[in-house]
Amino acid sequence: MELIVARSGEQRWAVRAIGSAGFTETGLTATELAGKAARWESELGPRWVLSSVEQDYPVLLDAGVRIGRCHDLSLVEGLLLAHEGLHDQSRGLAAAHARATGLEPPPETRQAHPDADEQPTLFDPRGSGLPGDVSALDAATIVLAGQHARVEALASAARMRLLVAAESASALAAAEMSADGLPWRADVHDRLLTELLGSRVASGSRPAKLVQLAARVQQALGGKPLNIDHPGSVVRAFGREGIAIPSARAHVLRTLDHPAVAPLLEYKELARLHSAHGWTWLDHWVHGNRFRPVFVVGGVVSGRWASRGGAALQIPRVLRACVRADPGWKLVCADAAQLEPRVLAALSGDRKLAGVAAATDLYSSLAEAMFPATASADGGNDDRARAKIAMLSAMYGGTAGEAASLLALLRQRFPAAVSYVENAAVAGERGELVRSRLGRTSPPPSSAWRALTGGTGDEDKARRAAREWGRFTRNFVVQASAADWTAVLLALLRQRLPREAHLVFFQHDEVLIHTPAALADDVTACLDAAVAETTALVFGPACPVRFPMPAAAVDCYADAK
Repeated sequence: MELIVARSGEQRWAVRAIGSAGFTETGLTATELAGKAARWESELGPRWVLSSVEQDYPVLLDAGVRIGRCHDLSLVEGLLLAHEGLHDQSRGLAAAHARATGLEPPPETRQAHPDADEQPTLFDPRGSGLPGDVSALDAATIVLAGQHARVEALASAARMRLLVAAESASALAAAEMSADGLPWRADVHDRLLTELLGSRVASGSRPAKLVQLAARVQQALGGKPLNIDHPGSVVRAFGREGIAIPSARAHVLRTLDHPAVAPLLEYKELARLHSAHGWTWLDHWVHGNRFRPVFVVGGVVSGRWASRGGAALQIPRVLRACVRADPGWKLVCADAAQLEPRVLAALSGDRKLAGVAAATDLYSSLAEAMFPATASADGGNDDRARAKIAMLSAMYGGTAGEAASLLALLRQRFPAAVSYVENAAVAGERGELVRSRLGRTSPPPSSAWRALTGGTGDEDKARRAAREWGRFTRNFVVQASAADWTAVLLALLRQRLPREAHLVFFQHDEVLIHTPAALADDVTACLDAAVAETTALVFGPACPVRFPMPAAAVDCYADAK
């Protein structure tokens, strides 16, 4: 059974059941909706249909009601529009209804989220208004039927059905993580900031440690006035020392032998901590010893998550000591080891690379396969680094330095894997769409790109533009398929975890589960089972690739690695 939930005016809700025991209820308050939803979830076990989980699910979570399955109309519309090559169209309910009924879509009302930590979502779930005689409930009913029909019309309908279910479940997980919050000790955070930066100062002022480092840098660069926070000022200061540098980026500075470099790099690191996760961040984002970010499911074009404010996906390693389980509880932390290379092995069907992926440390195993003559305790680390460069060059299209020669060797050893990403790159260079394992679809290149590569302009610029887009599609097929795998994993974890345990953090290929200590072993077993089932669902039951996701039950996140 499917239960469609839609807003029906200010603070009112309507529900329609689709199935043999169909019914419609309107004019429900949030309290009434939550009370009925708890009963329906228990008695009917429905698949809930929400216009946007991010917007609509919190009304249930605030009342302590959690649902098992759902269909997020906004996220599904985005997946289907992308599959149809229509990334730039609104996925809001009003626009989706207009497309489903042959009407003119309403004007766009999309707006950027200026505080998003990563590339913002390509689609805004908010519509700009339905026709006056169409209720949100009726519109959602029509859109849902249309989405089901569009999925079933696909040649790869089974995979898209899995992606639709997993992406919608991911949205539930994201909302629940925001509601539960990541355990975060504000006192530990404050103490770390004080140890690293000095005592707290007024907003807009530099803590003592930054003042000291800035003075050391200025003195080392001749003592003249220097705006240490302005890259151009730093570049000019080095120029006065007779050192020409293209920028003040850290990787450039590390190549220099100058007394200003060490304090400048330390300043950069601490200034970033102060601005991104300092006392102001602590005041704004941590309450009741919980960090509650807003996750954006599918916020990046490849399907990776983003976060809206709080830099949730960029927690500095030094602050992991702040993430501590409650008394009597544990944090079960698990990270999929070298996920994207393993995804490539599964996608390409490269049996030799699958054999390499049997090892927990894929890159060390890859080094032994690529450089058998030098594989030894003495050269192991160097060979591992070179093997990693080769694999990353294959997935990202790198050719600088020794990358080209290493990629050539990788192609010789693992032709099926390298051919897979190179075929995706060629498709991109031709302006074609590429897809992930379950059907996420790359956006088409812009009209400006097509005009440039259409054979009527500068040939060198056209070739560069084509290669750049090819590098994007080369990586898209791997990164988006990794997003498929993690979405299915999150969906299965929600189903398998004991009721008392909660997913509290997810970052690309890493999960944290807050659980009563007595259930830590059960949670680890659930995780192992979910990983195995995820791999079978996404890549088939006969997939030979191993996806290790070792877990550690710890009191503090910093102790997990």
